Amino acid sequence: MSDVAVKPMTAIEIDPALVTVTASAANRLLSIKQEKELSDQYALRVFVAGGGCSGLQYGMSFDDQTNEGDTEFFASGLRVIVDPMSAQYIGGASIDYIDSLMGGGFKIDNPNATSSCGCGSSFKPKNGEAPASGGGCGSGAGGCGCH
Repeated sequence: MSDVAVKPMTAIEIDPALVTVTASAANRLLSIKQEKELSDQYALRVFVAGGGCSGLQYGMSFDDQTNEGDTEFFASGLRVIVDPMSAQYIGGASIDYIDSLMGGGFKIDNPNATSSCGCGSSFKPKNGEAPASGGGCGSGAGGCGCH
């Protein structure tokens, strides 16, 4: 067991299974973390930001800092951090890693999305509201541009 101190859940009432990480995704993320020689202090930060073809885009990074209001939990043996703004858009989402002959990548299945970009990296939330967009996904003229 690690000596890393994990802050308790925040006052935000969110299901501990805020985001599901499949075993395949967790194994790939832990492998990447090991390749980058990151300590156990680093957690997977899952977030959304304005941009992309559909209004919001997904993001993941390894982070050794937590911020006030962040929710922390373990999913498939991986410590995960989600900020409060992102939590409202990705609650109940599932992160998977698909490896095929055509290539591999992370796939996010989000029940809060009404539509997604062709590349799967951006989405339109059900409530139709998204933070200000900075463009993205390689276009801004309607096409995905990611391929």
